[in-house]
Amino acid sequence: MSPTPILAPMFALAALTFFVLAAIPFVRFRAAFAGKVIASDFKLGESARVPAEVSQPNRNYMNLLEVPVLFYVVCLIAYLSRSVDETLLVFAWLYVCLRVVHSAIHITYNNVFHRLVVFAASVLVLLALWVRLFIHLFLPTGS
Repeated sequence: MSPTPILAPMFALAALTFFVLAAIPFVRFRAAFAGKVIASDFKLGESARVPAEVSQPNRNYMNLLEVPVLFYVVCLIAYLSRSVDETLLVFAWLYVCLRVVHSAIHITYNNVFHRLVVFAASVLVLLALWVRLFIHLFLPTGS
């Protein structure tokens, strides 16, 4: 199998990250025009005065730059080592779908339990990606 298809879920996750990043100034300006925040509330990040609904996109953006780094790394290793197979590709797309759901929950109604379940599932899928790649690279008879 060509390794190129593994790049598509990477681009999709990057697109989600840019979408959430673009939401941050929109939410902040809307809050500022409504008088809920002032510029100095963001001088050192976000002050305690910043309402939760204004902080959520920023926190979600930070989430998209934390654990997903491991996703990008495993995908790049798979691509460069030409170790992409259908199983790896399915896991990659499943991971991206779970992160989309996680972001949607986080930015909208933000039920912590729902978010936790989806986050935990995404971490398990990410672990499966790493295990699958390890098997492919180091136990070739098992792939």
